[in-house]
Amino acid sequence: MQKSASIEYLYGLNPAFECLRSGRRKVSTALFNELTVDSGRLKKLRSLVEDRGIPVELVDKGKLHQLTGSKEHQGVAFRVSRYPYTSLSELFQSKRMLLLDNIEDPHNAGAILRSAEVLGFHDVMLPLKGVPEVYPSVSKVSAGAVEFLRIARECNAQRYVDKAIEAGYAVAALDAKGNVDLESFAASAPEKLLLVIGGEDKGVRQYILNKADAVISLEQSGRINSLNASVAAGIAMYRLRVPT
Repeated sequence: MQKSASIEYLYGLNPAFECLRSGRRKVSTALFNELTVDSGRLKKLRSLVEDRGIPVELVDKGKLHQLTGSKEHQGVAFRVSRYPYTSLSELFQSKRMLLLDNIEDPHNAGAILRSAEVLGFHDVMLPLKGVPEVYPSVSKVSAGAVEFLRIARECNAQRYVDKAIEAGYAVAALDAKGNVDLESFAASAPEKLLLVIGGEDKGVRQYILNKADAVISLEQSGRINSLNASVAAGIAMYRLRVPT
């Protein structure tokens, strides 16, 4: 990934389409693989870009590799403004919030954020340390879902929890050793809830487990120790979502 203080290169078909659809970022240039620009979804994307008056550059795939730092660009990269984080105070208007704690793998983070958008956890807290920023690689794994999320990145995980409690939220931490079954908790879930998802190695930090109203776990029938963090997060968000 190449970036300066104010721009970066967003890559991949879904992130590019969703970036245009959300309209939250300024796209200064759209770069396409010169050999594939008139095929499949790239052709449709180029048409949308040109309709919006965005300058187009045709380049070879090596240039796209260089600019994005990835071979997963699918023939397109947008030169865009950095991800527009939301202030923490704006998140407290929601009934469901999500906090990622010790999710160090960008692929897990991106997958969780993709599920969060689909399942109504649109307000997300990312700690300043221990969790990746919303890099283009995270956007790619999220299939562009991050373009529609309100994500704050202001403080550490403990402080987020303290602020959420002050704002009247119950806190539920998902942990393999939790003593409250997810189904039981979901049956009487509080109106305002902060769900905390921990990493596969470190899990949710002890301070948050001590503060949580419930440490919840998923009932399992298999023989391995635990689910992938993003899969477990998706199950928990599905059960704890606000019905539409």
